[in-house]
Amino acid sequence: MKRIIIIGSGFAGLTAIRTFRRNDKHVQITLISPRAELVYIPSLIWVPSGIASKKDIVIPLDGFFRRMNVRHIASEVTGLANHARTVITLTGEYENDALIIASGGQFLKRLPGIEYAITPCEGLSAVEQIRDRIQLMNSGNIAIGFASNPKESSAMRGGPMFEFLFGLDTQLRQEGRRDKFNLTFFTPAKKPGARLGKKAVKSLLNEMKKRNIKMYLGHKIKAFEANKVITEGGEFATDLILFMPGMTGNQWFDNTELERSEGGLLKADKFCQVQGAERVFVAGDSGSFSGPEWMPKQAHMADLQATAAAKNVLDMLNNKSVSHTFKVELMCIIDSNNKGMYISRTLKGELMLPNCRLMHYAKQVFGWWYLRQYRN
Repeated sequence: MKRIIIIGSGFAGLTAIRTFRRNDKHVQITLISPRAELVYIPSLIWVPSGIASKKDIVIPLDGFFRRMNVRHIASEVTGLANHARTVITLTGEYENDALIIASGGQFLKRLPGIEYAITPCEGLSAVEQIRDRIQLMNSGNIAIGFASNPKESSAMRGGPMFEFLFGLDTQLRQEGRRDKFNLTFFTPAKKPGARLGKKAVKSLLNEMKKRNIKMYLGHKIKAFEANKVITEGGEFATDLILFMPGMTGNQWFDNTELERSEGGLLKADKFCQVQGAERVFVAGDSGSFSGPEWMPKQAHMADLQATAAAKNVLDMLNNKSVSHTFKVELMCIIDSNNKGMYISRTLKGELMLPNCRLMHYAKQVFGWWYLRQYRN
C-alpha cells in the first residue's frame, strides 16, 4: 500500500485529505501536526468584539480523521532524511512514498522591540490578548499595521489587518467610546492593499478617512517600543500595537535538502512539486510559487494548491505524469464587524462590491458552511 504523509493540519493539509479520499479510498494517509485541530483564522477578527469565541475558531479534528481513515501523529516535524522519504519528528521517524508539505509559514520577528507588538494571526491566544487589552483601556493610541518579507513580496498577510482596523473602529463606536481613542494605520507600502487591486486601494483609503483613522504610509519600520512605533520617516505614540510581519519558511526547512526561495520558502513549480525533489509537493504558505505579483497567501489559495498537489501525488504514485495546476485567484471579504467589502481578482480582471451588511453575514455563513465538513 502506498504511504502518503501530509505535514500540517491547516487549510491545505485538510483539503489534500479530502481530495485524496474523493479519488482513492484505500491509500494510506498519515498527517503530522502538533494537535488534531484546525484554527479557523478568518474568524479571529471577531474575537475582540465578542462576535466569535474559541468554539468558532478551534475545530477538533479527531472525528474527521476517523471518517477519512487518516492516522494522526501529534508531534512537531524537525527535518527530513533519505531524500525526503523519511520525516523526522520529536517523537519518531516516519517513512513515505510521497509527501505534501502544508505546514504554513512563520512570521519574521526580527524588528527590534517586536515583543511589544501583538501578531493577531498567530492564533486564538493572540486575539484574546487584544480583546483583554482593549477592555482594560479607557482611552489611548492604537497602531495597526503590516509589512512584507523584503525577499519574498508574496509572503505577507495584510488583509486581516484592515479587518482588525475597521472592526476595532466599529467596536469602539458601538461601545460609545471611539472619541477617546486615536487609531493609526501604518505600513511601508505607499499604496496599502495594492495586491487587492486599484479599486480596492482607493476604497480602503477612503474608508480610513471616513472613519478618522490616521495613516502613516510609505516609511520603512525601524523598531517598536512599549509606547511608540519608530520608522525612517519619524515616530508616533501608541499604547497598543497590532502588527503582522512578513512571512518566511518553517525553521525545520533548514534540516532538509529542499530547494528554497530567497525569502526562505520552498520553491515550487506550477504542479506544486518542490523543485529538484522527487514526490515532494507543497501547498499554502510554505511554498514560493511563480505567478502574478498579487498572488495571495490566503486559505482559498491554499485550498486550490492542495487540490492540485493531491491529484498529482496520486498520478505520480500510479506512474502517470503530473498535469494538475491551480487557478490563481484572490477572493476575500474585508469585514468591519457589521459590514463587508467583497474583493476578487483573477488573471482576467478585478471585481469589488462596496461595503454592505449582506457581505458581513455572507462571511459568517461561509465560515459555518466551510467548517461543517470538519466538525465532529
